[in-house]
Amino acid sequence: MSKSLVTILLLIISNSFMTLAWYGNLKLQEMKIISPNTSIVFIVLISWCVALLEYSFLIPANRIGSDINGGPFSLVQLKVIQEVISCVVFGVIVSVLFKGETLQWNHFVAVIFLVLAVYFVFLK
Repeated sequence: MSKSLVTILLLIISNSFMTLAWYGNLKLQEMKIISPNTSIVFIVLISWCVALLEYSFLIPANRIGSDINGGPFSLVQLKVIQEVISCVVFGVIVSVLFKGETLQWNHFVAVIFLVLAVYFVFLK
């Protein structure tokens, strides 16, 4: 498998954990597994545990993908790719887990602009 593909797959996994670390507590509250009165310290500690999984995939993705280590992407390219993946993963997770949230036309336009950002960052 190419370094580009491995990097992108690791970034998708990483961003999935990141989104769950940031917003998973809201879903747990919605499901009545935790309450609004649950200690914020407890919520932060649980989120940090999930974020550790995020970093376990993010760091290798950056190391494999970076041209500093013989990968195919510059640091700027890696960052822009990561941001686009982050927004797409967020959109999928919100659509699947949070049924009350709906994506609007302007959200899709924003994603198109992000994809254009990827195009421009790779432009020679």
